[in-house]
Amino acid sequence: MNQVCMIGRLTRDPELRNTNTGKSVASFSIAVSKRFKREGEPDADFFRCTCWEQSARYLESYGFKGSRVSITGRLETRKYTGNDGVEREIVEIQVDNVSVLDRQDDGGGSRQAASTSSTGTRNAPSADEYDPFADN
Repeated sequence: MNQVCMIGRLTRDPELRNTNTGKSVASFSIAVSKRFKREGEPDADFFRCTCWEQSARYLESYGFKGSRVSITGRLETRKYTGNDGVEREIVEIQVDNVSVLDRQDDGGGSRQAASTSSTGTRNAPSADEYDPFADN
């Protein structure tokens, strides 16, 4: 089984673009804090991610650098040729579901967390009530 579930922070604003066929795709990366840290090593691991269509548009609208997000998806390897002509292979997370866990001001003074998936949109519990292991 190839399944990934992570909570981390966006390292930059998501980059939304459209394919030649008109599909929305967002590229972003997340930093996930390490549970145990060794002296002199980074405090986080960094992962490249891609999401499509509704999830991509949602993340572009509500996610920004520093936002805490929850993602589920799968690992994929991809080869490409760099500007220097060298062929490279990278591992990315193809995101199926994404939730922005930070509270967003809805303009009416109340604050709530927002979430979406590739199958629909819904409101999620606040970040204080979020349980990634609860059955939905």
